[in-house]
Amino acid sequence: MGLTQEVVGFVSRTRYRDIPPEVIRLAQGFILDGLGVILAGSTEKGSRILQGHVRQIGGRGEATVVGTGFSAPSAKAALANGASGHAMDYDDTQLSTSKESVYGLLTHPTVPVLSAVLAVGEKEKISGQDFLLAYILGVEVECRIADAINPRHYQSGFHSTATIGGLGAAMAVGKLLGLKEGPLARALGIAASMASGLRENFGTMTKPLHAGN
Repeated sequence: MGLTQEVVGFVSRTRYRDIPPEVIRLAQGFILDGLGVILAGSTEKGSRILQGHVRQIGGRGEATVVGTGFSAPSAKAALANGASGHAMDYDDTQLSTSKESVYGLLTHPTVPVLSAVLAVGEKEKISGQDFLLAYILGVEVECRIADAINPRHYQSGFHSTATIGGLGAAMAVGKLLGLKEGPLARALGIAASMASGLRENFGTMTKPLHAGN
């Protein structure tokens, strides 16, 4: 069995009842924190620019753009909320124990996954349990991949919150939509093919965009 099949099998098979109560409790806290940083970051200059862009594009109001008075198509709401959540760089971090790790961190796990789950969950009217399960699985996949490929990935100039966050988000949304292993594998492959984000953008308004894109 290849690594992709192991990942999608894990995502497909895991049920809410399989998640330990302590993990549920921690996830609830991380989600609350994530919502807080999205709301706080929604007033940043870069966030306002992106919100204006999303509003101008228009479309069906499927999901809330946090910190504004409007809704947008779910993909655009996820983009705007993800950028807001990373705008102030206060979002949670996955720490590394490796001495070779740059800055001692691997990724900012919550915001890329949470922004996607919020948007699709609202559009599809997902239950709280399904929302939590999808978030937990997306973050688990993201953090496991980050642990496996960092610090080399980060040292090579890639922004792991962007590149790996998209993989976690794809698995979380796939779980929300009830995808089986085949479609999940294709979703993961597409997300990997589209992965991007460079550390060269640090210090600019492009860096927060990575977490929503």
